[in-house]
Amino acid sequence: MRRQGLLLAWIATTALTSGCGPGATACPAIAQATAVSVTITAGYAAQVGTLHLKACQDGNCKEGDLELRAGTAPADQGCNPEGACSATASPDGTRVGTLMLDTLTESAMTVTATGTGADGSALPVRTLRFQPRAVHPFGEQCGKFLTAAVTLDSAGLRESA
Repeated sequence: MRRQGLLLAWIATTALTSGCGPGATACPAIAQATAVSVTITAGYAAQVGTLHLKACQDGNCKEGDLELRAGTAPADQGCNPEGACSATASPDGTRVGTLMLDTLTESAMTVTATGTGADGSALPVRTLRFQPRAVHPFGEQCGKFLTAAVTLDSAGLRESA
């Protein structure tokens, strides 16, 4: 009986300690922004004066005028002899904006973009129905983030890659 008790204690201790150690991964405590982001391509950005976005999902809609700011792309600055590498953000001619949402789910979403051109004329109404994407930027063990991003150019709206 005593050997069985020792064996059970050893098995329990081994099972409990195997979950700790070098295999365990810490997940960052980062909250997800529930939003739809829009990137206006560099070739179309100069033609857009203002942009209004309406996003509908699961029977709920949210809309607003977007604050457009200059988009950027990373520019590699190389590495020093000690192995420290760096990059900087460099303007790339795009313009970006974000519409904050109350909630964001994996169900289909419809986004409609309207606005005015740089000359004050009305932009064509553009509508896109798409699925927000689930991504795991910190690994499968850390849970998923939902992203909803679209790109606007002279041909219309498309889901961002």
